[in-house]
Amino acid sequence: METLLKESVSPAKEGEEPLTVERQADLLTILDHDWQVVDHHHLTKEYQFKDFMTALDFVNQVGQYAEEVNHHPEITFTWGRAEVTIYTHDVGGLRRDDFVWAANVEQIYQVSLDS
Repeated sequence: METLLKESVSPAKEGEEPLTVERQADLLTILDHDWQVVDHHHLTKEYQFKDFMTALDFVNQVGQYAEEVNHHPEITFTWGRAEVTIYTHDVGGLRRDDFVWAANVEQIYQVSLDS
């Protein structure tokens, strides 16, 4: 995951294609932490928290990060749980930047556990 954290998220390039299934599998191995590729189209993960406010704080931090890099996920949350889903609309699937984005969200989560 450290490799992904050294990269930054950038906008999709015109004509960029989604990653192949094989490349998605390679990056998922690097990302790990229970992220899942669904239908070879998007990344998703469900996070668990001790209470509603901790989940809300995490969601707000992810939202702030999403705004900073201009790459916005689908987030659903409730008491003690948040689910995050990301892909690149412009390419109709996943690209390396989605895995970089997910690695950064994983880091946000790890920091939230330590607080």
